[in-house]
Amino acid sequence: MRYHESSSLFNSTWDQMMQAMWQRYPNPLSAHVLSEDTLCREVVDGKLHSTRLIIKTNRLPKWGERIVSATKVAVIEHSCIDPKTKIMDTYTSNVGLTKFMSCIERVTYRPSINNPSVTVAERKTWIDSKIFGFGYAIQKFGMDRYKKNIGKTDAGLIYVLAKMFPRPITLQQQDLSVAGPHSATHKQ
Repeated sequence: MRYHESSSLFNSTWDQMMQAMWQRYPNPLSAHVLSEDTLCREVVDGKLHSTRLIIKTNRLPKWGERIVSATKVAVIEHSCIDPKTKIMDTYTSNVGLTKFMSCIERVTYRPSINNPSVTVAERKTWIDSKIFGFGYAIQKFGMDRYKKNIGKTDAGLIYVLAKMFPRPITLQQQDLSVAGPHSATHKQ
């Protein structure tokens, strides 16, 4: 199993971010998202709980096409928004192709402690594969693609924010799993 942590800062308030989260698809940077449906939404103890089904395309390298022929994958997103604490947690996992690879992502959105007009997105991701003899390669492929796609995810959200509100931009992305000469330092 591979694990990854990263964070992004958005030059948008938490309230703006919450509005954009429900309107993030479609956008020009998310052509891989084919559909999005809300399965359940309820308020419990003042918190909004939602479950959404997202269908995405599943582009694989040539070696992956030999193992998996499916071109689409179903993903479930559970979210909880607490308007009192201004925290949104999303838990996303694929429900299709889990024998090939499972990807579980938790993202917490909250206002920055240093600047409440900035929203912090903190990501934690676990990727695993149980394919005998190929598990390591599949996990590496999955994690490399996930890291590459974080920028696209943020850019898509920025696109939606820009259409809804003036001048939102990502200020910083930080990969917390690898420290190197170009790693950003960021403390909340």
